[in-house]
Amino acid sequence: MRIDLHTHSLVSDGTDTPAELVALAREAGLDVVGLTDHDTCAGWGEALAVGERLGVAVVPGIELSAHEPVAGEAPGAPATDRRAVHVLGYGVDPTEPTLAAELAAIGGGRRDRIPKMLDQLALLGLPLTLEEVRAQAGDAVIGRPHVADALVARGYVGHRDEAFARWLRDDGPIRVRRFTPDVDRAVDLIVGAGGLAVLAHPWARGGQQRLTARRIEELVAEHGLAGLEADHPDHDAGQRASLRRLADRLGIAATGSSDYHGLGKRGHPLGACTTSDEVWSHLRTRLLLVR
Repeated sequence: MRIDLHTHSLVSDGTDTPAELVALAREAGLDVVGLTDHDTCAGWGEALAVGERLGVAVVPGIELSAHEPVAGEAPGAPATDRRAVHVLGYGVDPTEPTLAAELAAIGGGRRDRIPKMLDQLALLGLPLTLEEVRAQAGDAVIGRPHVADALVARGYVGHRDEAFARWLRDDGPIRVRRFTPDVDRAVDLIVGAGGLAVLAHPWARGGQQRLTARRIEELVAEHGLAGLEADHPDHDAGQRASLRRLADRLGIAATGSSDYHGLGKRGHPLGACTTSDEVWSHLRTRLLLVR
């Protein structure tokens, strides 16, 4: 079997509808695909229906935006994206009240920061209107990728990747605080909503400095973290091997995924990294047990 447990549709910041994504997964030879849009479960119904028709097993999931606090930070302080951490949640109940309230707060934080980002871009000679960004987002949870797409549409840059590299990257010139829960709470939210929590690309883009092996061990022991996304296009071979060894030592799953975003993210084709049959069988059993 070929299993890819981390993909995005245009419900968040991908470029394919959930139905198109599942159809492309079948064309790519995937047997199992996880739909894990950022901070929303809105694409599940469409993806599950198409998956059933096409014979692709769709795993309903979510990628929860979170952050790792720094020393001296006040509890509940909003995060800067420089310390961003993403937590995948599989099998969560999106109607669970605490999770639903947190998703609403995260979505509100995304929306509220966009005008401030546009003000900063205008000062740099790159004016955009809020309507231009909304047009790129459609019904999706609005975020930085849609600002990037608006920059592309205006002709300021040639591609979303260039927009991030020049202006919107985590340590770039456009930086606005927004609300996200800390990673401890993010894992707790997923577990509390009946799901399995897996750290997404934990050591990509300097993440090893934030999420050390000791820190990951704490998340497992104290919060019930169920896995690490070890095989990911943004991890090098050494990081992948180290994460697999760490997961094995801690007795948790080591998954593999593409983090596919369609045309919105280069170098992450469907099935670029996959999860083994053995790990998927373990996760599937746990998902059935927690429901």
